[in-house]
Amino acid sequence: MNVIEIQSPGAPAVLVPAQRPDPVAGAGELLIRVSASGVNRPDVLQRRGLYPVPPGASDIPGLEVAGVVVAGDALAMAASGFAVGDRVCALVAGGGYAELCVAPVAQCLPVPKGLTDIEAASLPETFFTVWSNVFDRGHLQAGETLLIQGGSSGIGVTAIQMAKAAGATVIVTAGSDEKCQACLALGADHAINYKTTDFVAEAKRLTGGVGVNVILDMVAGDYVAREVEALAEDGRLVIIAVQGGLESGFNAGAVLRRRLTITGSTLRPRSIEFKGAIARALRDNVWPALESGRIKPVIHSVFEAQQAQAGMPSGAACAHALMESNQHVGKIVLNWVGA
Repeated sequence: MNVIEIQSPGAPAVLVPAQRPDPVAGAGELLIRVSASGVNRPDVLQRRGLYPVPPGASDIPGLEVAGVVVAGDALAMAASGFAVGDRVCALVAGGGYAELCVAPVAQCLPVPKGLTDIEAASLPETFFTVWSNVFDRGHLQAGETLLIQGGSSGIGVTAIQMAKAAGATVIVTAGSDEKCQACLALGADHAINYKTTDFVAEAKRLTGGVGVNVILDMVAGDYVAREVEALAEDGRLVIIAVQGGLESGFNAGAVLRRRLTITGSTLRPRSIEFKGAIARALRDNVWPALESGRIKPVIHSVFEAQQAQAGMPSGAACAHALMESNQHVGKIVLNWVGA
């Protein structure tokens, strides 16, 4: 099969077309002929050599795919209701930048009615992440206020829509007025340009001095101390990335007095059972909203996985360069059908 592999840690140009043996579905797995692969920030970290592949996972990057089931474990398929020829999207621990990909059946979901495979490939990584962290760990409830750091990212545009569908008020931060407007167009109630406005003071103002109930943080570093200030009593801070640095200091007294919770998680190394539970929750609670159009995939750019001309950068390299530029709003996807 054709794949995009990482030659060695480095810049986007280290992502190059290659060929690998076709994978074979094992117990509890489906084999998917990939139509499209989502591109995510962990892929960039893996390419740089900063995100070790979990034991047993493919070294081929890519954490989400959409396509058609071409084979699979018979018992698992019978139990799940999936069959050869079904269109599915899946969260995987690696191997997504390829024409064929194996996925645990528990982590597969049907392509929502009315969506293309490119749209479906943009769903698993962000939707699994947002459900697990905003709702399972952050316990966001209807009527509460969620602050999303980086509202125009793939995670951000998903979190905006899922939180609004759940009845929450949504405040986002973004790095430009244009990105703030894009977040408002997706349903955010308020958008703060963090380059020109202090998000702590503005979040306090917008909540009448009370503070926000939940914060979804992809920055960490020195943001944590400021986020503790921005939380309401019994507030929850959920950290899912550390783009601002690993070390954080904060007012522990405020945590005690206001009964705050600081938590975080990474999804990739979690068990199939854990991810399967999230898949079931998404199918029950979020897939109907996708099929009705209340929640929509937000695709910024689609790149051909492999360029036709020799010597040109792979579509994956172009996609990673765009992601590192931080100029995108929404998801970046690789198309394998036209490659």
